[in-house]
Amino acid sequence: MEKDVLSTESMNPLSIGLDTKSTVDICRLMNGEDKTVPYAVEQALPTIAALVDDIVASFCKGGRLVYIGAGTSGRLGVLDASECPPTFGVPPEMVVGLIAGGDIALRKAVERAEDDGDAGVADLKRIGFTMNDTLVGITASGQASYVIEAMRYASDMGAVVGAISCNERSKTFACAKHKVFLPVGPEIITGSTRLKSGTAQKMTLNMLTTVSMVKLGYVYDNYMVNLVPTNKKLEVRAKDLIQKIAGCTKDRADLIWHECRGNTSAGILMELYGIPYDQAAHSLAGAHNNLHQAMALCEQRESMH
Repeated sequence: MEKDVLSTESMNPLSIGLDTKSTVDICRLMNGEDKTVPYAVEQALPTIAALVDDIVASFCKGGRLVYIGAGTSGRLGVLDASECPPTFGVPPEMVVGLIAGGDIALRKAVERAEDDGDAGVADLKRIGFTMNDTLVGITASGQASYVIEAMRYASDMGAVVGAISCNERSKTFACAKHKVFLPVGPEIITGSTRLKSGTAQKMTLNMLTTVSMVKLGYVYDNYMVNLVPTNKKLEVRAKDLIQKIAGCTKDRADLIWHECRGNTSAGILMELYGIPYDQAAHSLAGAHNNLHQAMALCEQRESMH
């Protein structure tokens, strides 16, 4: 590999002659390359964990996690952010995804949007970014001005800044406290970073939000107790959680479900402690929707009577 060629732009010797290979051989090659991605992410685990701790600290101060990226990287940030409200029952403004070119760029590439550094700063100002927020810049090559300038703006403000990149010479690392380097190597189609690079980025984003929400107490044991039941499948899951955690019958869980107003954690408290919905919801609010802490509050109240 030539020194002046970014690793994300270099040629993969394993895929030379790609266009002459059989369909199954191309699939095998892609699958083999994809198997290396978890090992690339593994190398960054200590940095990812440190970034998670800072994200949790931001949340505890009333701050947000803000992703910013361009192209595939930006789309992945928006995707991860959009999954947090239904999964963890958090408000949509708690995790925000920004993409160069705006929402239209989610479906259609916007020409030269990633080269507009001023737009990155403007987007942070538009959402009222503060030093209590954490900004995570996502860019496979680490060269997108839209991301770099936004990161500089956030860093100068005193906010925690993280960078996720698959290029060891990413320009985003210069303005980041947490430098998450994912060494996936060259893609099977030269420069097509929607492949291994995108997969590695998505795995990392999964960790950032999932582990943060676990640390905040929005998961009970390994149960998704704060889910928002937006369809029949999730409604069945919510009833099942009430039955399992509260230790009641299926019929009783169905009855509680109709009384808990779609709040699974409240339903669990109602059954465990024999309290009405309003009291259960009040306990959860006092515990910041942490079911463990809400249970402790209910037990404390029980012991006082």
